[in-house]
Amino acid sequence: MKAVVKLGRGHGNIDYIDVPEPTPGPGELKVRVAAAGICGTDLHIKNEAFPYIPPVVLGHEFCGTVVELGAGVKRFRVGDRVAAEAPAGICGQCRYCKTGLYNLCSNRSGFGTKRNGAFAAYAVVEESMSHRIPDHVGDQAAALTEPLACVCRGVCDLTPLLAGETVAVLGPGPIGLLAVQVAKAAGARVVALGTAVDGARLELARQLGADATFDVQAEDAAQCLREMTGGDGADVVFECAGSPHAARLGFEIVRKGGRYTQIGIIDKPFEFDFNRIVMKELRVQGSFSQTWSAWETAIALVAQGKVRLEPLISARLAMRDWAQGFELFESKAGMKVVLLPEQ
Repeated sequence: MKAVVKLGRGHGNIDYIDVPEPTPGPGELKVRVAAAGICGTDLHIKNEAFPYIPPVVLGHEFCGTVVELGAGVKRFRVGDRVAAEAPAGICGQCRYCKTGLYNLCSNRSGFGTKRNGAFAAYAVVEESMSHRIPDHVGDQAAALTEPLACVCRGVCDLTPLLAGETVAVLGPGPIGLLAVQVAKAAGARVVALGTAVDGARLELARQLGADATFDVQAEDAAQCLREMTGGDGADVVFECAGSPHAARLGFEIVRKGGRYTQIGIIDKPFEFDFNRIVMKELRVQGSFSQTWSAWETAIALVAQGKVRLEPLISARLAMRDWAQGFELFESKAGMKVVLLPEQ
């Protein structure tokens, strides 16, 4: 079968090549991939900015149909439509695995990073990491349940919101627009912030429920938030851009005693005045990957129509056109790019 493979170390070094079709082992599912989304992590691996073990088939956002069961599988049947969590090959023995925080397991072999992923016709995933997709959710939309689960981890599990709170989402990319929808589903008043190049994305944020949007290069976002909140600022900030500038702005616009959660991955260290956290008595939270509870929340929100995934898909390409897809994603020419395997 054909697959998009990171062949070895170094910038780029990715090709669409023939690889052996996988066989499921005990407790595993063989899945015919229907659609797979390009994630920022795939770009980070391309650019040597995220840990991986080559050669590895890339891709961890996907939906597909079970075609073969490994020994001992009980929860799924051939024909089930599934998506799977990005953590894979967890040890099950460390303190993090034993307390349900397996997303932090130091021994995990991430799907699409340290074990073969979904940019292929077929993929093998663990039964324990797989989730059944509701019948009325399409394959391409379902491929985005993985990034939605990441957002639900940060918004629902780690930063639970109170109805009526003002939430600022920095970065109107795919993760940010998912955060807008999840925060709205929790009853928050949501403000999306972007830059001059984000005009179309900010418009989409409004269509998906944002109560207000700001171009931080054209407006004083901090002043705008203060005017909206009686002088206080945002109750909660979610940084989804992975940008030092956005992070600094987030600590400026959050109110005293507020909460700040970092969801975006920032590639490089940057300088920051840590006293902002002290003087404002902020609660600062990081959010990484996903867990079972976040997945269950994500699937429920999609099934109930409270989060819309299809509007985030801006391009659908054949898997062989992966390079074009990477370029579209990296240039921010659209939103989510979905690759469709050759069957």
